[in-house]
Amino acid sequence: MSVGVSHNDTLAAPPQSTDSPPPTAAATSPGPAIWSRNFRHYFTARSAGLLSWAMLPVAVAAGLLAGGYGLDTAGYAMAFLVGPFAGLVLFGGVLADRFTARRMMIVADLANLAAHVLLALLFFYGIDHLWQLYALLTVAGTANALFQPGAASTVPLVARDVQGANGVLRTSEALTGLGGPALAGVFVGFGATGWVMIVSALAYGTSAVCLLALRLATVPAPPTGQSLWRNLAVGWQEFRSRSWLWGVIVIWMFFAVLSWGPQLSVAAGVIVPEHGATAFGLLNAALGAGTVVGGLLAIRYKPARPLAAGAVAMLAYPLYPLGIVLGWPVWLLAAAQVAVGAGIGVWGVMWATSVQTQVPGEVLNRVHAYEVAGSVGMYPIGSALAGPAVAAFGTDGVLLVGVVVALFTATALLAARPIRTLNRVQTPG
Repeated sequence: MSVGVSHNDTLAAPPQSTDSPPPTAAATSPGPAIWSRNFRHYFTARSAGLLSWAMLPVAVAAGLLAGGYGLDTAGYAMAFLVGPFAGLVLFGGVLADRFTARRMMIVADLANLAAHVLLALLFFYGIDHLWQLYALLTVAGTANALFQPGAASTVPLVARDVQGANGVLRTSEALTGLGGPALAGVFVGFGATGWVMIVSALAYGTSAVCLLALRLATVPAPPTGQSLWRNLAVGWQEFRSRSWLWGVIVIWMFFAVLSWGPQLSVAAGVIVPEHGATAFGLLNAALGAGTVVGGLLAIRYKPARPLAAGAVAMLAYPLYPLGIVLGWPVWLLAAAQVAVGAGIGVWGVMWATSVQTQVPGEVLNRVHAYEVAGSVGMYPIGSALAGPAVAAFGTDGVLLVGVVVALFTATALLAARPIRTLNRVQTPG
């Protein structure tokens, strides 16, 4: 638990400095720096949830197409899944602070369990009405919006070595991101989309049981009597009071729209016709492998200025789109993807650790929700603009803009003094 100014103090006075944040609850507890009993339970819960989330889009999209539905139906299904997450994650942060992150994550897991059991029945017995599918996907997206804020704020409560724990979790995320879609693809290939939902339901049940077994210190709740909107306003005040925090998000918003968002579909439009779908799949697997490398590296590599180190690692990002423009062979593009993934892995750990250790625990869920809404929320816009941008400027033009913006992103992160000079909070381990 982080110790900081109370909410009443926050409302009455300007935001306090965060130069020397207090230690987390886990930081003062005896036991292993990472693999404590609590962290083992949390690692199992988080890995199970990530595996399910990685399988769901592939299973739904491929299952619909295999069942004779068109691309428009698959697109609408993804919108109903992702839309509630982007729209409700802020409220998830408020509710996690009010009722504790652990409770909200357990509720989210149980909602996902129920939704996936019903999704399994739909795919086993046939989808008579598409609104039923869309409604269940909306439940799943809403549940993930409730889960996500607490996923970050729980890490400092279960591990003394927060950066090392984030490195382990980032590695797990990369591995489930590789294995989940592949596993879903195998099931769908055998005409067993419903069994993907059963496996996901079991995974969410496992997650709920592991979260229930956690024994966490108490985190102060918002003062009773405050409205939901007042809680959101306090979260916003805490978010904007940290220039390094909102500075990164503003930079990342441009990156998401102009570089990160369009890249997947634009790259597919080049790689698949020239080298085949298998090559494209292998290139994305190389990205995942690189992310594993980055996560493992970040477990041990603990620079004094984590965001500056993460920004340097992000300088690898332009290699892949630049290689596509230059016509590199697949093996060289795969090597570039490994480097890109490693850079993303290092940046992700440095960023998550900075947020979790610099922001007081009693507002961390809400601050994290604003961070997710600002960064991830811009990705769909960039993805949606990819097609019109290619029509207007050509494939190479869009990819080169992505290269320039990615370089600008890393440079801007290093040029901004509050970001570049943010010091690492010393934690045991």
